[in-house]
Formats: sequence, C-alpha cells, structure tokens
Amino acid sequence: MTCVTSRATESADSVVIALLTCGPGDEVYSLYGHTAIRYTDHRTGEDMVINYGMFSFNQDYFVLRFVFGLTDYQMGITPFDYFMREYQYEGRWVYQQTLNLTAEQKRAISEALAHNYLPENRTYRYNFFYNNCTTKARDVIVGQLGCDIEYPQRNLDGVTFRTMLHQWNEGYPWSRLGNDLLLGVKADRQVSMAERQFLPDSLREDFEDAYLRLPSGERRKLVSDSRMLFAPSVSQLAEKQDAGSGFAAAMPPMAVALAVLMVMIVVTIIEWRTHRILYGLDILWLLATGVGGIILTAMIFSQHPTVSLNFQILILSPLCLIALWPVVRSLRRRQFGRWLWVIAGSLALSLFMGIWQKYDAAIWTLALSLLFRVAVLYNWCKRTKQTTA
Repeated sequence: MTCVTSRATESADSVVIALLTCGPGDEVYSLYGHTAIRYTDHRTGEDMVINYGMFSFNQDYFVLRFVFGLTDYQMGITPFDYFMREYQYEGRWVYQQTLNLTAEQKRAISEALAHNYLPENRTYRYNFFYNNCTTKARDVIVGQLGCDIEYPQRNLDGVTFRTMLHQWNEGYPWSRLGNDLLLGVKADRQVSMAERQFLPDSLREDFEDAYLRLPSGERRKLVSDSRMLFAPSVSQLAEKQDAGSGFAAAMPPMAVALAVLMVMIVVTIIEWRTHRILYGLDILWLLATGVGGIILTAMIFSQHPTVSLNFQILILSPLCLIALWPVVRSLRRRQFGRWLWVIAGSLALSLFMGIWQKYDAAIWTLALSLLFRVAVLYNWCKRTKQTTA
C-alpha cells in the first residue's frame, strides 16, 4: 500500500476511490451487510478493495472475546476481481458509489489508507455499533476531506440501534432474539445521524445525498456516480429463502414461548386434578432461567456500551439457580417461601421496566408464563395450608 500512496501522489487524477456497499449474507455476522473501499489507478492498472472487516474464528477464545467486547479486527487488501467473485458466489449484491474528490483529497485518503495498513496499525478493537467495518471506512474517507460534509436531513424519531437491526434480521427470528436478549436499555435510545451510519446501507444512503463544502465555497455532491455492480439472480434469491426455511423458521422463538405457556397450563390442570404439585417443572424453569441469567450477568462486564444495563436480567436471573433448592424445599413443605416472593417481584418489575426497554415478544410471553406459574404456586400453597389447617 505504500507504493500505492507514492503513485497516487504523483498522479492522483488517475486514481478513483469508491465506496462499496454489500448486501447481507446468511451467517449471523453478515446479516447486516458490509462496507469496503475500492481503490483504482487507471494509469497503473491497479484495482483493489480495502476492507476493515477481516477476522478469524481461530483466534484464541474468539467467542468469549467477542462477548466481552475484546475482539480485534484487521484491515485487509484484496484484488477487486477476487472480492467480486466471493460476493457473487454468496449471492450478495454489491453497490458502488464513486466519490467526487479533488486530487488533494485522493492523495490524503491514499496516505491515510497506507498509514492504516502499516503492520502496527492494521489491527483495531472492534465494536459493533461504534467502530466496525463501516464506520472505519467512513472515518478514513471523511476525515481526509479537509472540508465540511452536509448529510441529508432525516427524521430519526423513534429510530434506535434495536429498530435499525430489526430491519435486517426480521427473517432470522432466532438471531433477532439473540440480539434483543443481549442488547440492554441503552440500545433503545434515539440514534444520532453519525450513529445510524454503523449499518452499511445507512452509510450508503447518507453518502448518496451528501454534499461537500469546499474551502473555495463550492458546494459539490460527494458521490459522482452510483451503480449496482452485481445483483443476485432469481435462483440465488430462491436459495437464500430455502436456507432460511429450516427448523429455525418452522419453530421461531414465539412458538417455543407459547409452548412453554401451554406446558404451564397443562401441568396446572394436572395438579388441580391430582391435588399434587409437580415441582419437577419448577426445577426445569429455575435451571433454564438461571443459566440464561449467568450469560446476561457476564454481559455487565462487557466493553460493548449497549449491553451493560439490561432489565431482562430480572427475567433470566442467576438468582434462580441460588433459589432452586430453597424453592423446592419450601414447596415440599407446601409453603410459598421468600425466594418465590423475590422471583415474583423480579418478574413484575421486569414487566414495568419494559416501558423503557424493548423486549422480544417471546420474552414478554416467557415472563408472563413464569408469573402465571408463580401465581399458581402461591394459590396452591395458600389452599393447601387452609385445607391442612
């Protein structure tokens, strides 16, 4: 990349810099698309793609590092033809916006890219919302323009990180649930113009209608030409639909949550007819919610700024593991113990906190199901006590 900089300095007029926006893939990490920079020098014949989204699952403790916000991504450079073949194979569209830059701006961006590609600068600390492949590409371009940039006015009322993600993961219910579970209340505040550009297609939209205010006073469009470089075929789109129609689509989270509610109701009917409490069910839900609570508790220590305050920890609570044995012991004595009061209070408080934090519909259903179960246990203990008295 260093040689590219020197050549660009010699003849920046032959250089073309463009923003590439790529459509979503089928993997969790590719659901929201991708952004890269295309660098073309017509004088030398070089045609490269600069990419800030390089990572490897083979990194030590990759999953744990990602959960705690300690994942490192890298800047990479690939030939344009190779880049296009990869996205054509995956059936993901590629849209190009050629930037309307002066020779000096091209030189500055080329030098910044060369600096970022130095071995000591290639790696950066990734953050999904604030420092990802899209924001890195934006910053390296906008930061070298040497002038103000005017973005179009957009109505951002009600637009949050969570609602923006929902636009892209709607067809992937389990991925959507996973995102909604990990994201806390901070993901539900209104985003700013700059913050909305963490998504590749949002940055594409803003660049499309942006203007540069040059020091000379000239007002110039940021993008001089826009075109779709590749659009997936009908057969590729059909394959994507088939890939998303498996078990996960047939059994979405809401169906599972409703199944849990039905089990609660059926067990309650059986208990009413047999005059016995089947506390094996309570062992199961206390274990399941307790394990889920451990994950949400771990997220408190994550460096991701939008996950630390999550009211869903009142539903999926690690306290359920602590309460498991005391609850079973009290139920065997036909007593509604203090731990059940704590759990009931936590569930009720979680529903109240849902005013500020948006829960997935399946989580609402689960919380109501657990509250129903606790109410049944309270009624059973109260009725049994009166009978034995």
